[in-house]
Amino acid sequence: MRPTISFIIPVLNEEAVIARLLRELRCCFADSQLIVVDGGSRDGTIAAAMPLCDQLLLGAPGRARQMNLGAAVAGGDYLFFLHADTCPVAAAAAIALCLQSRPKWGFCRVQLSGGHRVFRVIEWCMNQRSSLTRIATGDQLLFVARPVFHATGGFDDIPLMEDVAYSKRLRRVAPPAIVAASVVTSSRRWEQGGVLSTVLRMWCLRLGYFLGVAPHVLWRYYYGR
Repeated sequence: MRPTISFIIPVLNEEAVIARLLRELRCCFADSQLIVVDGGSRDGTIAAAMPLCDQLLLGAPGRARQMNLGAAVAGGDYLFFLHADTCPVAAAAAIALCLQSRPKWGFCRVQLSGGHRVFRVIEWCMNQRSSLTRIATGDQLLFVARPVFHATGGFDDIPLMEDVAYSKRLRRVAPPAIVAASVVTSSRRWEQGGVLSTVLRMWCLRLGYFLGVAPHVLWRYYYGR
């Protein structure tokens, strides 16, 4: 029987979180298909994921490439593109309710894992922005009906902003369904890089993309290479 949901999880050195995520997905989305796509991990990610997922694929590094590879073998009615540091368990009931209306695509609201009040401000801004622009970031569990994904050609093969680029294309197909409940995503990049500097860096990346800076240039800026 075809699963309703195929979770496609691109990973790179996610040994610390992947096993827990897969167990939680199996518990709360029991009939879903779990596909992990590794982009060249050098830690124990593959060993941790292999016994807990339905398919583990090895591909070229790059989130867009990994997600497209996973989508090529997915059998679910809906393809859910999930980052390894994002957990959708709290939104499970709202997701099931949303899919009953058979949307062409959509995404969830987001909640950051950190307890400091500054993270409540950041997540509020993220949710307001995505609601107004109808553009999702990867942390928001972007989902697409499988026929729509294949008809639109999937993610552009770019090293950064693949989620933004694809959301813009999907907007031309139909407005997104925005799930009212939130997925919980890790606040580690703000905690490690500093809240203010990380927010400023994100704004610079988005502004650069809006102004037409090539994604590979933005990628070098983001990763300091």
